Amino acid sequence: VVKEKNRMGECPVWEERENALVYVDINSQKVCRWSPLTNEVQSVSVDACVGSVALRQCGGYVIALGTRFAFLDWDTQAVTTILELEQDKPNNRFNDGKVDPKGRFFAGTMAEETAPGVRARRQGALYTLFPDHSVIKQLDQVDISNGLDWSLDHRTFFHIDSLTYAVHAFSYDVHTGKIACPKLLYHLEKEEQMPDGMCIDAEGKLWVACIDGGRVIRIDPETGKRIQTVRLPTPRITSCCFGGKDYSEMYVTSAYDGLDEA
Repeated sequence: VVKEKNRMGECPVWEERENALVYVDINSQKVCRWSPLTNEVQSVSVDACVGSVALRQCGGYVIALGTRFAFLDWDTQAVTTILELEQDKPNNRFNDGKVDPKGRFFAGTMAEETAPGVRARRQGALYTLFPDHSVIKQLDQVDISNGLDWSLDHRTFFHIDSLTYAVHAFSYDVHTGKIACPKLLYHLEKEEQMPDGMCIDAEGKLWVACIDGGRVIRIDPETGKRIQTVRLPTPRITSCCFGGKDYSEMYVTSAYDGLDEA
């Protein structure tokens, strides 16, 4: 749909107020907004790799960039830091994030590669930013904190740590924002490659983007089984979300970093 190429497109979210798709290009350090009416992409450049973006009720966005949470004012392009984290881990950065049903922003971190295929293990974590700007750490010893979402009844939290090649389910207390009792929900098959971003549909089924697998897969959380595969014409599929009128369209992000020039 969008002709503009992304080095590492990620974290798509539909913004009804603007009738637009908001997403990040992590490696280009940009927050982007695409209008389906004009097919134009606007972007705001920031000063670090930006892993995720979410909508604010009052307008504008909350973003996770570098190792900090910040607000982004789209009109002025001002970035206001809320909190710095992991200052003892200079090689870490935020990755995927999403807002829970009560407006808390969940986002996780990961270690960057120090050489192709070389990455320090279990350096990441999953955090929750509360509306009062307090932060708690939900998970530690994470490799690449990635896709996340909640069940339709808000009682289950789903999370991907990419290097486990799996989706895990946690019990979720929507009143406190705490997660507990992790269990394996689905382990990806070899041809599906590595799981990346994730979203949930109106039937409560999960859609998982398979980076290097060239597909999104649909998983039934009740059975832990894959029930559908949608193959796409590019290998590096990074994330997905529903949007558009009646949220009946799926938007999928991808990346060209990691592909050869041909």
